[in-house]
Amino acid sequence: MTTIGIIGGSGLYALEGLTDVQEVNVVTPYGPPSDTLVTGRLGDTQLVFLPRHGRGHRLTPAEVPYRANVFAMKSLGVEWLVSVSAVGSLKEHIHPGDLVVPDQYIDRTQGRDRTFFGEGVVAHVSMADPVCVTAAKHFVAQARALGLNVHDGGTLVTIDGPQFSTRAESFAYRAMGFDIIGMTAMPEAKLAREAELHYVTLGLVTDYDCWHVSAEPVTVDAVIAILKANSARAQKLLERALPTIAGLDVRCACASALAVAIVTDRASIPKTRVAELGPLVHKYLR
Repeated sequence: MTTIGIIGGSGLYALEGLTDVQEVNVVTPYGPPSDTLVTGRLGDTQLVFLPRHGRGHRLTPAEVPYRANVFAMKSLGVEWLVSVSAVGSLKEHIHPGDLVVPDQYIDRTQGRDRTFFGEGVVAHVSMADPVCVTAAKHFVAQARALGLNVHDGGTLVTIDGPQFSTRAESFAYRAMGFDIIGMTAMPEAKLAREAELHYVTLGLVTDYDCWHVSAEPVTVDAVIAILKANSARAQKLLERALPTIAGLDVRCACASALAVAIVTDRASIPKTRVAELGPLVHKYLR
């Protein structure tokens, strides 16, 4: 049975047709995840859901325990990881209410733990193509079949937040050619690659970032209003796309990202680190 993880806002466990719903507490070497994970089945697909900011939206983007979240997903057998995120638009043609499936990321965050490795074991995974191309094409096709206004590809720049950008920063990001802006894709995407997961971001556009001088500067109220409008579209897309992931013709190397990435001599790796990394490295280190 294919197991798919979803990191995003609350409500996914209420998908129509979801059965065998359970709450699971996962202990990780990196502390607790953002919240209790919710598991369930949608047909022959096993789902694992986690609210990134915790129930009630308790965690700022910088406070999210990204390593614990991804490790917990991996430990529950997740193979595909779908990140549902609110983003701002940096381009005129990308409108609030649109969906963007980015294929590139720029990391402008600081101080976040962005690797599982170190402390006796070194790994350098490739991030040249940070999104699972198979998953991205699948979600774009399914979104188009639903008639959603979806943008195939684009660059998502991740900032620390929790403040929104200054106007000068927003203009600078546009000048650098970025398409959308958010606060949580990094280091989530990097960790997903180290965990050998098929990772994709579904960017739900809530607003034009403050570069758009003809629009009002972004406010929390405005973002929440669009978020509510986007939620129904996201639910429909997930309900349509998730059950058919198992039958995809996989044309990516996501599931073998560590095969040539671990450079430390095997005899030099502490057994305690192998045990700690557990499901991340069990294929390669025993």
